[in-house]
Amino acid sequence: MTLLDIRNLSVEFHTEEGIVRAVNEVSFEIPKGKTVCLVGESGCGKSVSAYSLLGLVSPPGRVVGGEAILDGAAKQDLLKLSEKELRSIRGNRISMIFQEPMT
Repeated sequence: MTLLDIRNLSVEFHTEEGIVRAVNEVSFEIPKGKTVCLVGESGCGKSVSAYSLLGLVSPPGRVVGGEAILDGAAKQDLLKLSEKELRSIRGNRISMIFQEPMT
């Protein structure tokens, strides 16, 4: 059974030099009862991917595509939830271990 199903996640940052696609159609799933780690080189989009699932991508960044379906009684697309709905899920049903110990 899949706990979290991420499909075609895309995140862009609008800069003075143009648009930077930091995450380009990333897909993965997290099975129920398993731990999944995102591993890659610096700057490859690991943190931006995780931030987007929690609704924490700040301007000038924005999620421009994809879905992140959180399983449960009512399957919810995390990318379409309001800030209020996300606050009720963060820390209770989904969380992130940040790279910086003081965050």
